[in-house]
Amino acid sequence: MRCEWPVSVPLAAETHYGRPMRCFAERPRSLFQMFAEAVGRAPGRMAVVGERGRASWAELDDAVGRVAGQLARRGVIRGARVAMLLGNGRPFLWTLWACARLGAIAVPLGTRLKGMEIAHAINDSGAEILIFDGELADALPKPYETPMLRHRFADGEDIPGALPFDHLLAPVAAPPVEPVSEDDPAIILYTSGTTGRPKGAMLTGLGLVHSVLHYQYCLGLREAERALLAVPASHVTGLVALLAVSARLAGTLILMKRFQARTFLDLAQRERMTFTVLVPAMANLCLLEPAFTRTDLSAWRVCGYGGAPMPEATIAGLARHLPGLALHNLYGATETTSPATIMPPDGTARRPDSVGLPVPLGRIRIVGEDGLPVAPGAVGEIWIAGPMVVPGYWDAAEATKANFCDGFWKSGDLGSVDAEGFVRVLDRKKDMINRAGYKIYSAEVENVLAHLPGVIESAVVGRTCPVLGERVHVFVQADRDRSGRPVVDAGQVRAFCAERLADYKVPETVSFVDEPLPRNANGKVVKTILRRLAEEAAAT
Repeated sequence: MRCEWPVSVPLAAETHYGRPMRCFAERPRSLFQMFAEAVGRAPGRMAVVGERGRASWAELDDAVGRVAGQLARRGVIRGARVAMLLGNGRPFLWTLWACARLGAIAVPLGTRLKGMEIAHAINDSGAEILIFDGELADALPKPYETPMLRHRFADGEDIPGALPFDHLLAPVAAPPVEPVSEDDPAIILYTSGTTGRPKGAMLTGLGLVHSVLHYQYCLGLREAERALLAVPASHVTGLVALLAVSARLAGTLILMKRFQARTFLDLAQRERMTFTVLVPAMANLCLLEPAFTRTDLSAWRVCGYGGAPMPEATIAGLARHLPGLALHNLYGATETTSPATIMPPDGTARRPDSVGLPVPLGRIRIVGEDGLPVAPGAVGEIWIAGPMVVPGYWDAAEATKANFCDGFWKSGDLGSVDAEGFVRVLDRKKDMINRAGYKIYSAEVENVLAHLPGVIESAVVGRTCPVLGERVHVFVQADRDRSGRPVVDAGQVRAFCAERLADYKVPETVSFVDEPLPRNANGKVVKTILRRLAEEAAAT
């Protein structure tokens, strides 16, 4: 029997971007409408808590109006692009909502980007204004590398060539709310660019609103949730699951500039956090923190996780220590405006290897190499459709044509859908290992190693072999003993896997690393780096 989310709200058949789709009939019609409704519904409720203090929804609205007015005085109109190199702080919120009020397009940039990466996003989007954290000034491209920029604003520090951000907070009449089409881009987010140059995914009001409603309905979120933003606000998860959802619920957004397990636990306890979304590594670090069992997390009701497979051992640890916590696996991408699937609250324990069911208005198609749908349970590429899927990439018709087909976005992930409708994600197409014709999915091996005591995290990659094509290599970060040596050795790693996996899946070579595995700005392990390191190790 196929499982589906129960939908008790009216639906409508509509056409957007030339694609037929089902939509929620009753919905906000723009990103800013959610913000304005929160202000109108709960002006005195706390909207944001951060290093710079607290602000109510009315106070946040006042600041957003001033920033919007000052941007308008500098020529920002509907459709103009404003680049934001800002961390998790109030300037990010002020700027994002100011752009939404003006009908301008916000272009959030990951704070770990450097030089030419930033220049590419600014030049490709045609942004004429850059607002950045002063502490990130050394990462900026040279002025001649971004010739279209007319204004630069720095927050927190005096930077030559930039005006202080405080200039944008100077008193000025708030401009009228600009009417926009929900099919227009509201935000451009640049993909992580693991292959080729990053592309600007166009997040529309339609997609943002539907993703927010999917989170609200599927996770059982309530009015006035207290959400802790520990992932980057510039990433689709932080932007949609926490920032935009907080507006929909007129909730409180607790800002964390950069993640540290002890600080996260302290904030969660002090601010009575009810909801958050984490990447699996964050959850695991919380479990490893000695203060975890002493922290009062009784207010924490809902936890979403995604961005990478969550080790089954981490799921079990959270369930053991926080039995009242609803754990939801989330799977999606920038191109799906966040979730494409969500695990129902009772499904995590029973299906730890699944990422859940397609969101209520989402559609999943598993496609074989011949471009045709495969049978239930068979492995193929995951294609995703629905009102939350972006219309395409900014000023990139060829890339859009190559990555979208029949209203579906081609994810590049390999997975399957079982007879009940639950989705499994096995690997990136390019990360799958082919050992003498046997297909090996790295997530399966990594999940096994998560249960080996002493292993903090692992990543499996293929190592070129002239005989077999590829062999299995694993990078392991492990606990250390007093002498600084890993508490497990390569033999134990292989033996543990051999007891639980087919022989061809067992890692043949093991590298132990001292530092956490390399990740991109989205929190995903960068396996291109690890494959290069594996080849270098084999060569020597």
